[in-house]
Amino acid sequence: MSKRGAEEMRNEMVAAEGEIKMENFEKGVVESHPYAFHVSGPRNVASPNWRDLINSSWKDANYKRTVMACFVQAVYLLEIDRQENRTEENSLAPKWLIPFKYKLVETLNDERDGSIFGAILEWDRSAALSDFVLIRPSGAPRAVVALRGTLLKSQTMRRDIEDDLRFLAWESLKGSVRFNAALNALKSIAAKYGSNNVCIVGHSLGAGFALQVGKALAKEGIHVEAHLFNPPSVSLAMSLRNIGEKAGVAWKRLKSMLPSNPGTQTSYEGNDTQSFRIGLKPWVPHLYINNSDYICCSYTDQEKNGLQDNHDEGDKENAKPRNGQQVVAAAKLFLSSNKGKQKFLEAHGLEQWWSDNLELQMAITNSKLISQQLKSLYTLPASQLTQPKRCQ
Repeated sequence: MSKRGAEEMRNEMVAAEGEIKMENFEKGVVESHPYAFHVSGPRNVASPNWRDLINSSWKDANYKRTVMACFVQAVYLLEIDRQENRTEENSLAPKWLIPFKYKLVETLNDERDGSIFGAILEWDRSAALSDFVLIRPSGAPRAVVALRGTLLKSQTMRRDIEDDLRFLAWESLKGSVRFNAALNALKSIAAKYGSNNVCIVGHSLGAGFALQVGKALAKEGIHVEAHLFNPPSVSLAMSLRNIGEKAGVAWKRLKSMLPSNPGTQTSYEGNDTQSFRIGLKPWVPHLYINNSDYICCSYTDQEKNGLQDNHDEGDKENAKPRNGQQVVAAAKLFLSSNKGKQKFLEAHGLEQWWSDNLELQMAITNSKLISQQLKSLYTLPASQLTQPKRCQ
């Protein structure tokens, strides 16, 4: 009897030891994973502490850019965790939020395949209090909508590429189910916390959604801060528009060479497209561009008939108009100034935006593409304007 009991105890001890070894093995696999925060995350970014009550780290543009990029990385990893059936104990995504005292509140799922394409993140007050951070640091958003880009993995690749092709063909993502989901999420947190306390951030395709969702809200007079990493700029619609513009310029030059009667000549150009500026506060998204990335490099094309680059005003959010001109649409454009030509995957990668050796320069504010994309925020077609009633 005692011999059988000793054998059972020995078997139980062996089984328990095996479980411990397996747990340690799984833990070691997670810790050595290439996407683990301590492996590929930022090296010199401190977690919020009581000193932020005096001098907030969030007022540093480099710190804010780094954290926003980490939030998007967390969304990529949420989908990877889902596909690899990771549990709460060995998931990768939370580690990219915890150091900054944020938590996952809700995932945004594509109803077509169930994949996670975005997330709502909120300031984690209880985690902050545990480190004696009594209040949210100045500049830190109360809530964030983060959107990932294309993920070339079997379970979500098809829907990601569908939206890539949607943008490529039409330069619009409004027909996607992800657009409505992201818009509703942003509206919800803006209504809950106020537009000044929320922001939207995205990378690649996610940056395209973030730009168009932010613009849709801006049309309603709700301005939220937006950080867009490697936003897509190449589309067939844009190419056709550029061809049309060049043809229009050539036609004007040809007409100027033809004889005309000054007394009878009447110009009807622009009657159908006449527009008037409306008094809206400008919405100024933050764009992070790498010139070696052919997907987003078109944002650096300058508006030829707009403002020219002003080095004296490079750090200002909007350059002042010259010669009576008025800025209609603008963005904060940050250009990676790392020396040398980069390979595409490196230039388009998200990791560069939290790199310690990243060098940024403030680029032109009058991007031709931004003017085209945001002009509708500040203009109305003449046909939509109501004529004022005359007093009798």
